[in-house]
Amino acid sequence: MARDSGGSLPRPDAGPAASLRGLDPEQLAAVTAPAGPVCILAGAGTGKTRAITHRIAHRVTTEQVEARHVLAVTFTARAAAQLRERLAALGATGVAARTFHAAALRQLRYFAPRLLRGRAMPELVDSKARLIGLAATRAGIRADRTTARDLAAEIEWAKSSLVEPDEYEVQAAKAAREGPLTPPEISAVFTAYEQVKRRAGAMDFEDLLRAMVWGIEEHSDVAEQVRSQYRHLVVDEYQDVNPLQQRLLEAWLGGRRDLTVVGDAAQTIYSFTGATAAYLIDFPRHHRNATVVRLVRDYRSTPEVVGLANHVIRQATGQEARLRLDLIGQRPSGPAPDMRTFPDEVAEANAVAARCRELIAAGTPAAEIAVLFRANAQSEAYEEALAEAQVPYVVRGGERFFERAEVRQAMVALRAAGRSVPEGADVPDAAADVLRGLGWEPAQPPSGGAARERWEALAALHRLAQESRAATLADFAAELGRRADAQYAPTIDGVTLASLHSAKGLEWDAVFLVGLVEGTLPTAYAKTPHAVEEERRLLYVGITRARQWLWLSHGQARSPGGRARKPCRFLPQLTGESASTVRARREAAKVDRRRAIAVSCRICGTTLLGGAERKLGRCSGCPADVDEQILQKLHEWRTRVAAAQQVPAYVVFTDATLTALAERRPTSTDDLLAIAGVGPRKIELYGAATLALLGGADVDELTVDLVAEKNLATEP
Repeated sequence: MARDSGGSLPRPDAGPAASLRGLDPEQLAAVTAPAGPVCILAGAGTGKTRAITHRIAHRVTTEQVEARHVLAVTFTARAAAQLRERLAALGATGVAARTFHAAALRQLRYFAPRLLRGRAMPELVDSKARLIGLAATRAGIRADRTTARDLAAEIEWAKSSLVEPDEYEVQAAKAAREGPLTPPEISAVFTAYEQVKRRAGAMDFEDLLRAMVWGIEEHSDVAEQVRSQYRHLVVDEYQDVNPLQQRLLEAWLGGRRDLTVVGDAAQTIYSFTGATAAYLIDFPRHHRNATVVRLVRDYRSTPEVVGLANHVIRQATGQEARLRLDLIGQRPSGPAPDMRTFPDEVAEANAVAARCRELIAAGTPAAEIAVLFRANAQSEAYEEALAEAQVPYVVRGGERFFERAEVRQAMVALRAAGRSVPEGADVPDAAADVLRGLGWEPAQPPSGGAARERWEALAALHRLAQESRAATLADFAAELGRRADAQYAPTIDGVTLASLHSAKGLEWDAVFLVGLVEGTLPTAYAKTPHAVEEERRLLYVGITRARQWLWLSHGQARSPGGRARKPCRFLPQLTGESASTVRARREAAKVDRRRAIAVSCRICGTTLLGGAERKLGRCSGCPADVDEQILQKLHEWRTRVAAAQQVPAYVVFTDATLTALAERRPTSTDDLLAIAGVGPRKIELYGAATLALLGGADVDELTVDLVAEKNLATEP
């Protein structure tokens, strides 16, 4: 991808000719469509970003429009940054590419003196949680942290859908909403929330959009100035627009017709937030004589993956199905999607981890592999299995990278060091010195989930320094600031574990879609035809994330020996007893027969389902009898082994496994195998040492050979 140098001069390959280069016939039709309402229906992997950036660049470089009069709206800061970067490479610098909220905030701040008449602009709150907690108390309702989070989501839906507090009960019933409390209770909290927020002098993100809508609709001078500034509007991911965002878009337009939208109704997966594909579907009806272009050539996935995606979405019903696109794969043929059935989720996770290990050994980067699931709660089994297989992984969907405390701290330190490091100093080395000052050591990944995540975040910053073309450390620190503003996070090396929702807009060489059973996908909460169809689209989105390899699987039971479940209805292939399915089941049973027996708590006898409890062999509430001295020795031994083998400590044994060893104190290989997380490979690598350590051996005795082998391997 070309980089934006920050200057005003176009690149040598920019200009009118560049904006038409490398386009297929449908993309060319979208780029050269006349001014006026244009709707680009772009299937997954068909080059929608290329189409809209080239369209904007073509109109700018051929002087149909001025760059400063174009507003391109996206849904993420990263997408906006990528638009700006691509536009600059095509010679269209000066185009405003922002999210709905960023555009509204910029306008509201500019017009605040006029709209607020001297009053201070309310503070924008990042999270509703605290105010909702106060509102619930005010309404006489007890709400714990989980309930408060669910209430926040419900209030966001209402406000995004233009529903007022006194309308909530009726509108929620019409929309078949299932909130965390009864509709009257939610309405009461909603009312109290608005009162508490006003008294605190605060506004939320929905208020931000509503304020700008009010500013334009009720103040003709503001409307005139906004519309004279932005005369040509482009909206990406139009299927995800909610009624409030559409209202703001219409306010910006003011009845004008120069609007380009791009979207795919088959990727409508955020209805629970208020998003609706209705505006995309009805675009030709609302905009007479609109140009509609369909992009169907898929450049992302192999024909085999595209064929399965088409099969899944071809069965769709409902209004979104009216705009269904039959994609045509453009890549060379690849392997057929691998569909597997396993006895249970544990066997499924182990098989996925083993296949990930094979792909990495064959040359596929770990960062180009993803394991996708319907619910975040499914992540634990795959974290455990990947750690057992010594495969690095990253859990996606948590805190934003540049908002992590250690990343913010590192950026401050890098900026400070940039003022004192002399010019000519090697940027990666200088950055490494700064990161070491924060406790980061490149060759010593720590144990423990939180510590490991911190280490990997700082390691990602160091990789950015190695990849950067910055001449000085100060330049690199400034580059990080620009990336943070755009939320352009670096890729952290490791297999990605993510929910299907958080995978939207991303792609990998290899994708594993797991847990494809009724009650999970579609979720048990999908009780209406519309909700079921959204679950189908969610699977479609997951399938279309894969470039080359696609794996779809399910476990017949949640836990070994558990109740049988039905496979996902959207994949009829998974319901048959084909030869490959039978072989896969036999392979899975052969790999891990020991897990076919349910694990019971050794203290109270309850069947254990959670991964951590299965490791410990007891319920979390039952008393622990850990030997602290042995646990300390195990941690010390693991640290030395990990350092000698140059792997993160957790791939030797996880913290939970060490605790289980110190509690259960196994004395034989069979005893070790009885601990979840200790498989045949771990026995081969560490079994003898572990038993010796538990039997009283000294840590130094058990690690001296490892250190000697490491030194021998590094001798010239």
